[in-house]
Amino acid sequence: MFDHAYQNYMDHAYPADELMPLTCRGRVRGLEPSRGDVDDALGKFSLTLIDTLDTLVLLNKTTEFEAAVRRVLSDVRLDNDIVVSVFETNIRVLGGLLGGHSMAVMLKEGRQHMQWYQDELLNMAKDLGLRLLPAFNTSSGLPYPRVNLKHGVRGPETRTGTETDTCTACAGTMILEFAALSRFTGDPVFEEHARRALDFLWEKRQRNSNLVGTTINIHSGEWVRRDSGVGAGIDSYYEYLLKAYVLLGDDEFLQRFNTHYASIMKYISQPPLLLDVHIHKPLLPARTWMDSLLAFFPGLQVLKGDIRPAIETHEMLYQVTKKHNFLPEAFTTDFRVHWAQHPLRPEFAESTYFLYKATGDPYYLEAGRTILDNLNRFARVPCGFAAMKDVRTGSHEDRMDSFFLAEMFKYLFLLFAETDDLPFDVEDYVFTTEAHLLPLSLSTSPYSSPIASNRTTDEELDDSNFDWTCPNTRLLFPDPAFPRNLREPIRGVVDKSCPRPAPYRYVFCVKPFKMTILPAQDFMANNPEHLELLRRMGVSLIHLKDGRVQLVQHATQAVSAVAAEDGVRFMQEMMELSSQQQKEQLPPRAIQIVSHPFFGRVVLTAGPAQFGTDLSKSVRGFVTVAEPYRGCSEITNAEYVQGHIALLQRGQCMFAEKARHIQKAGAIGGIVIDDNEGSSSDTAPLFQMAGDGRSTDDITLPLLFLFHKEGNILLEALKEYREVEVLLSDKLRSIRSLFIFYERNETLICSCQVCLNSQRAVLFLPESVCQSTPFGCTAIQHHAGIADSLSMKTVLFLN
Repeated sequence: MFDHAYQNYMDHAYPADELMPLTCRGRVRGLEPSRGDVDDALGKFSLTLIDTLDTLVLLNKTTEFEAAVRRVLSDVRLDNDIVVSVFETNIRVLGGLLGGHSMAVMLKEGRQHMQWYQDELLNMAKDLGLRLLPAFNTSSGLPYPRVNLKHGVRGPETRTGTETDTCTACAGTMILEFAALSRFTGDPVFEEHARRALDFLWEKRQRNSNLVGTTINIHSGEWVRRDSGVGAGIDSYYEYLLKAYVLLGDDEFLQRFNTHYASIMKYISQPPLLLDVHIHKPLLPARTWMDSLLAFFPGLQVLKGDIRPAIETHEMLYQVTKKHNFLPEAFTTDFRVHWAQHPLRPEFAESTYFLYKATGDPYYLEAGRTILDNLNRFARVPCGFAAMKDVRTGSHEDRMDSFFLAEMFKYLFLLFAETDDLPFDVEDYVFTTEAHLLPLSLSTSPYSSPIASNRTTDEELDDSNFDWTCPNTRLLFPDPAFPRNLREPIRGVVDKSCPRPAPYRYVFCVKPFKMTILPAQDFMANNPEHLELLRRMGVSLIHLKDGRVQLVQHATQAVSAVAAEDGVRFMQEMMELSSQQQKEQLPPRAIQIVSHPFFGRVVLTAGPAQFGTDLSKSVRGFVTVAEPYRGCSEITNAEYVQGHIALLQRGQCMFAEKARHIQKAGAIGGIVIDDNEGSSSDTAPLFQMAGDGRSTDDITLPLLFLFHKEGNILLEALKEYREVEVLLSDKLRSIRSLFIFYERNETLICSCQVCLNSQRAVLFLPESVCQSTPFGCTAIQHHAGIADSLSMKTVLFLN
């Protein structure tokens, strides 16, 4: 397959940058109709040949490699008056030259080939690196997205330098090639500039979510697009942080990667899906589709050592591949085509290779065979392999990108190769994002940058979850069936592999002749029978990070046309029900900590319940943690819960069930704390607790819901002060109503509502005093904290 693609490029396209496989000719920029930004990869520098150099060596084509290097040295010019993408030129051309240099040196040291080689490719790489450096001449250190190979950036003749924005991956995917160039040549300037760009991106991350946006202003550092994911626009930024640690041995890169990775797994990863979110509100999805570039991520997770989610996401991608023959350029959360193109991207093959290396599971050889078969069946044409214009129709595009030769065949060959098939040990190299091979020996090079980067202080990094080595996969998989057990549920979601019987309406797979109607108002997301009914109607359910569920209906997955129609009606009912519930949405409730030293200043926004006592009359009491904390069985510490407000954790049972258990134990109220770590009322919509589908008239105490962040505030207060008193109410109670006032030289007038005046002092009194007669003030002490909070000069307390 490689020979077919490579030879057709050499026969019909060289020295053009790329092959046009349908018309059997080369693509020369300026001679063909413009394709917009896609053409920025083309610089009239025989792109495909340079991108393919180290692939030739890996595939044992040493003679062809030597001939290719000679062609590059004699034919390729880098001083062309043409504007190219800094990112694409770096990963494809600079990376290709460095990968070719690495292979040439390796072969020369073997004393059988390339004995004439004198670092000519490295000299070309340095020349190209110097042509890319002007792009970094910005106040932020982030590179311009484009550069003129002959004239640089500044000046009208460059036809560049006016851009203001660049993608995060474009600015953050330089360190491997630039550091390798510095360490090969001994010139630190390249590594310095790449590090500076990475430092700037790290400083500009959203500090609460630790995520980065997709597009950034290269001058101001402001995020232009605030959506965040692991696909297009960001993908290789994360990849290069981890691989820079592998190649260069700098712990700081691993620390940064792990910080980002923890946030990715908290907000973006919803196994098996990877969904974009907003960096400032990471619990809110930014879009309902995924792009094919995220298919590299399971491979990166293998390098990280996090195998389980890698298996799950890869399985989802594999099922989508089998469904459409190729990964569509973008596909929806219900696995339908969003963008139908497939430019022969290699990312899925990459992850397949890494998972096979990690697990040894022959299942991934089957996945590789599927890729091979589909390429030969649908993409192979007489003059090479043609990109898919539409995976649904099988139509072609006159395009064969250089990465197809640089990456696809590299990963597929490695997937199936035995050790004896490989001319060298690939474990001695790191793969760039374009799959170019850079030797790990560069980590011991003395030519690292002498200029310190903007180091992050230790206080800013939480290293409690940092993994410094990959786990032993033999320990991960004591049971060979483990990966299969992870894959089975995902296969069912995408493939809907339940046998299709005769079209009985609402028929269960497990109960073939039971007919059941499911009204939308009776649907319960934790009921297996309800979920099976949904599946039969072609409705899939996705659990979101904030606890909500998303329903998506795709008629083609229903067991019959009748069931599909029922699914449409069910979705319409659900939308009407949701709209009605939003109109009936209860307002937020308040949990106010009134005990020392808070005195009502700490107010936590709480979600209401659709059952239990309303809070028009506030409930005040001390809090205690119920045992068991989930509250899903009889309370074992009832003697402490009685007369108190019980704290419970969300999960495992319905909210109403928790309320009944603490009510039986004698609680006067309850607070349920979210178990979704990191959730907050700042970033998530108000959560309203529903009943359990039956009468809740027996629940007579109030129950409120706190997100994880707010719940932690309450738990930390309880840990530190032991006795914490709170006020549960339907709205914030003014601090004025919690204090009564004393005016100097006058008798105390007991009143719970007096206008604040900076000339007056404040007395904190128990409620019982509010009904007593006037009395004298004794044993007074000063408390500056409350005074500051009320802008008062003094605060007085009765003993």
